[in-house]
Amino acid sequence: MQDGEAQVLLEIALPNGGSFGPQDLALIDAIRAQRSIIGASRALGLSYRKCWLCVDSLNRTFEAPAIATFPGRRGGGAEVTAFGERLVALYRSIERHASLSAKKSLEELTASLDWSFEKEAKAAGAARDLG
Repeated sequence: MQDGEAQVLLEIALPNGGSFGPQDLALIDAIRAQRSIIGASRALGLSYRKCWLCVDSLNRTFEAPAIATFPGRRGGGAEVTAFGERLVALYRSIERHASLSAKKSLEELTASLDWSFEKEAKAAGAARDLG
């Protein structure tokens, strides 16, 4: 996030119970770059199992797979499908529209911020209040 500028982060809750958000986008980008789920897991600092489960969930959410997998040691790997690329494009479009729509409201929120706020202090206070 740029200094002094608020941003909209989207998590899309789908009517079939699935979802699509920034974590899915990061995984798709990592798979595109690494051409494998294990490579993406290393790049993201996540376990292979978590990444594999996310890919499986993503592929089951839609009628077409977003990620194609090729198991096996030789020639194995994964790649983003044409549908996966379209999914990313649709998400980015929704994200742009939401950001443009929220621009004035975000500016008003940003103008009312206490710039001495410390995120760590808030987390410590919340943990103390729960204890």
